[in-house]
Amino acid sequence: MKRGDLAELAVGCGLGAWVAFGVLTMVVVGHDGAPLFTDASLASWSVGHRPDVAVAFARGVTATGTGVVPFALAVLAGLVAGRTPRRRAAAVALCLVCLGAGQALRYAVVTLVARPRPPLADWATHASWWAFPSGHATTSALAAGLLIIALRIRAPHGWSVLALGIGCWGVLVGLSRVYLGVHWFTDVVGGWLFALGWLSLCLGAAARWLPERWSPEGTGPTGATDTTAP
Repeated sequence: MKRGDLAELAVGCGLGAWVAFGVLTMVVVGHDGAPLFTDASLASWSVGHRPDVAVAFARGVTATGTGVVPFALAVLAGLVAGRTPRRRAAAVALCLVCLGAGQALRYAVVTLVARPRPPLADWATHASWWAFPSGHATTSALAAGLLIIALRIRAPHGWSVLALGIGCWGVLVGLSRVYLGVHWFTDVVGGWLFALGWLSLCLGAAARWLPERWSPEGTGPTGATDTTAP
């Protein structure tokens, strides 16, 4: 796919995600943060189905959705995407900026929306701050997306199985927050939509404005291999 086409596709996908996120945010605010749609029923089911082994598993999964792990995955994505040491360093920096800036923007949104979390009595793990959009869901989705994109760049014909596994991890992190009672399901959906919108925006910007010599494929506009770029 040409870089121009990729940029247009990414921007279109991002705009769709942002519109959906904006609508969901307005609904959350309009209901003063109260549970929406299936929020209450999923929370009730989770509280009623918590064997010790499932709770331990969910806590282990949810712990990978914040802190060191997402940033380590972002670094790995940069290392996978680049073909030379210099390009790898640039790709790592771009991935870290995408993840870090996305987290900062989410903090601003979560502060403005100020949605309360589910009742404290339902919690099966520690949580802090407001609920919407879910920080764990957003961060894990961003990290998973960056690594999936990197795999697609470097292994266009053999990336599907790995990408599926990485995507499942991102989904499980989000669902674990609902299961452990610290988020409503719509908080998690909001986090996924936010991550998709931000990641698509970053991908579109990179495809449109990065110099051609930084292309991970190492090709110029005509498809010839770039042998002069560091």
